[in-house]
Amino acid sequence: SGHYGRGSTEEEIQFALDEIRNENDKLEKETAILTKYLKRVDPKDIQTQIKEASPVQQDVVRVHKRRSRSRTGSTERLLKLTTEQKCDIAQREHDELREEINKFKHETEKILDTYRATREEAEIRLAEMKKSSYEFNRDIVLGAKNMRTGRVVAERVTRYFEDKMRSRKALIEKLRLKNSTLKVQKKKLQLQLKQKEEMGEVLHEVDFKQLRIENNQYLEKIDERNQELLKLKHSSGNTLQVLNTYKKKLNNLTMESNRLKLEISQRNELLTKIDKETELVEKEREKAENINANLRRQLQDYIVPEVIDYVQVRADLYELTKTMKTWERKVDIAQMELQKYQKQWLMMREHSRTVNPWATMEQHAAL
Repeated sequence: SGHYGRGSTEEEIQFALDEIRNENDKLEKETAILTKYLKRVDPKDIQTQIKEASPVQQDVVRVHKRRSRSRTGSTERLLKLTTEQKCDIAQREHDELREEINKFKHETEKILDTYRATREEAEIRLAEMKKSSYEFNRDIVLGAKNMRTGRVVAERVTRYFEDKMRSRKALIEKLRLKNSTLKVQKKKLQLQLKQKEEMGEVLHEVDFKQLRIENNQYLEKIDERNQELLKLKHSSGNTLQVLNTYKKKLNNLTMESNRLKLEISQRNELLTKIDKETELVEKEREKAENINANLRRQLQDYIVPEVIDYVQVRADLYELTKTMKTWERKVDIAQMELQKYQKQWLMMREHSRTVNPWATMEQHAAL
């Protein structure tokens, strides 16, 4: 500002003001970086680090001491760092920032892996729940319903849940074995890492980068395998739906076949009965034909009598009928007389019993 006097133009003053602002911004950034660097340095170790530190670090420590000793004298005496010192501090802050970024990136990747695993687990659980819901509707809600009563059969529900429990136990056992295998592998890898550390074969950053690249490649392969597995599961679900459709058709056809077999059996029984009746009717027909033949032969051999003979026979029949009626009246009269005599005899016997009962007893004894 000392170069610009009262005769300076307004543009020159604005340009000078912009330069001062830029210089202030630059100083503020440098001050922020220096302050951050000094905050990272432990004050207790400053004296011990001065002797072992580089000249740049010694100058920085001296500047820090001078600023903390007297703020009032800063205007009287301007303290500045050299370009080499600024570059050294900036390089150290850059390395520190890069380490923080890598650490944050590593932690973020862990969080992302956790979220990704949680999402995959949720998707798998959702697919399993959909599959279980579909199988429950297919096997229990629709498949276990009694066709006659319309209610679900309890035995099939119990059998369904028992099968599910057995499959869950088998899955738990499988996961337990897998978990044990992974624990053994983890212990083995930890032992190998410990041996490498003891032997001085510590992994460097390049090795970690190489391992991270391989890990990403394996993760990509795992994602591809998971996509293929999802496709296979989808295809398996479609195949299972088609299989269930054919099972329903087969069940309907089996029921229809059983119904037809029962109907055929009933028709065969009816046919057997009809055959027996046909045989009986055939025998009766033969018998009737024989009788008809005999009657036809008798009809052919029959000789019609004369009219006089017919009249004579009718007259004889009339006389015989008349005689029979006469005898029937006589029989009726005789029966009436017999009943009358029986009553009289009974009365006489009862009278004789009342008069002389001992004679009656003698008669019975004699009899």
